[in-house]
Amino acid sequence: MVSLLQISDALSDGLHKAPKFYPDGEYLFVNATNLENGRIVEKGKEKRTTYEEFRKYGVPLTKRTILYSIDGTIGNIARYRGEKCVLGKGACFITVCADVDVDYIYYQLQSPHFKNYIDLMSTGSTIKHISLKTMRNYTFYLPKLDLQRKISHILSLLDSKIELNQKINLNLEQQAQSLFQELFIDNACPEWQTGTICDLGTVIGGSTPSKAKSEYYTDHGIAWITPKDLSVNKSKFITHGETDITELGLKNSSATIMPEGTVLFSSRAPIGYIAIAAGEVTTNQGFKSVVPKQEIGTAYVYYFLKNNLSIIEGMASGSTFKEVSGGTMKSVPAVIPDAKTLAEFNAFCIPVFTQQQLLEEQNRSLIALRDSMLPELMAGKIDVSTVQA
Repeated sequence: MVSLLQISDALSDGLHKAPKFYPDGEYLFVNATNLENGRIVEKGKEKRTTYEEFRKYGVPLTKRTILYSIDGTIGNIARYRGEKCVLGKGACFITVCADVDVDYIYYQLQSPHFKNYIDLMSTGSTIKHISLKTMRNYTFYLPKLDLQRKISHILSLLDSKIELNQKINLNLEQQAQSLFQELFIDNACPEWQTGTICDLGTVIGGSTPSKAKSEYYTDHGIAWITPKDLSVNKSKFITHGETDITELGLKNSSATIMPEGTVLFSSRAPIGYIAIAAGEVTTNQGFKSVVPKQEIGTAYVYYFLKNNLSIIEGMASGSTFKEVSGGTMKSVPAVIPDAKTLAEFNAFCIPVFTQQQLLEEQNRSLIALRDSMLPELMAGKIDVSTVQA
């Protein structure tokens, strides 16, 4: 058994005092929310700083460094790949010793063994925190280097395929978005009719069956989606949420079954999560979804909502929590293109959406396989002796 400290050249956290921020700074200020799916990600609202501030406060990161979130949002993880960044206190960095496989440690920090340890040792009732002492004291079985490499090689192959599928989907998304921009914005016909979202489809709200009635909920029933489901599931298409409702729950609420192809739009907490129903679904009251008219199509409604999100947000009301009411959603201005242009756009998007949905389903299967294999590999329950790494 070894501790995380024993296999690290450095294990610490980022700045506890913020540097000076500059909007055009070349260095990203990284905290817990910037660590996602193994990478440092920018989400558009981050603070930035300069090289001079980095020289004062930056910590030495290398390609053998793993970043792990320890404050507020616990458990986000990323490999450092040379990004220009300054770490905040929400991120812990672990620089792995040269005689240990860094990829193996990266996967060890995603194992159920480590996650259970973190859950047990975290402090704070509202804002969770993991101390550096807790990180350093984590102990685990470390196999010989050749076995470490074989185990991480197997898991890396799965992650590489998942990442490739994500890149293909992103490319397809950019193509569809570009065509929407070209057809409906850059070359919009001044003779197209102006109306409201109601001219594109039917706006439908949602409902929550009584939580006091356990018989209203089930693991395998009628799909019931909440905004939280879309915050966890970043996919474009969705079939089910964390829990389903029963026929009895549907009957005793004002939830409505909506068809495949419905565009889900979260209208509060927060406003603007958008997804496409891959089957029949219901939602809670946090949605104002649009069932597209047949002559309009799902693709146009989906990109219309994405491109008009800021306008819809601006129409929201509420002093504490902003919300888009049903009446407001129905009054959102919309342009209704001619049938020929819509047909051209749909003809392009239908096969694109089909491939995107297929790749998302494939990734869900790959992620499930990886997550099921990870603890078995770490526990030595799968023979990897013949693996070439």
